[in-house]
Amino acid sequence: MSVHRGRCHCGRIRLVLRASIAEASECNCSICRRTAGLWHYCPPGDVVVDGVGVAYRQGDRTLDLWHCGTCGCTTHWTPVDPAYPTMGINLRMFDPAIWCDLPRRMIDGARY
Repeated sequence: MSVHRGRCHCGRIRLVLRASIAEASECNCSICRRTAGLWHYCPPGDVVVDGVGVAYRQGDRTLDLWHCGTCGCTTHWTPVDPAYPTMGINLRMFDPAIWCDLPRRMIDGARY
């Protein structure tokens, strides 16, 4: 297992990801196209988020998309249902060396 540290542009939200990253997911849903998220999906226990973000509950109201209230960077998403076992971390908050050469998985979120 690897430990990766990332942050939003201004540094008010810091992320620690304790996981090996095998691929990066790109989604074409209306919000992901606009935020340019590059996602790693993992159990919430693999991530520590430090700092206060602003949540946007989008579309079908099943997840909260978090961003920094100061610099605006989209950092992660969390499910509304606490029993849902997955969250998404925006890999673009980490050093590009971590994600630039990862295989990409396309998610057709526009069809949901």
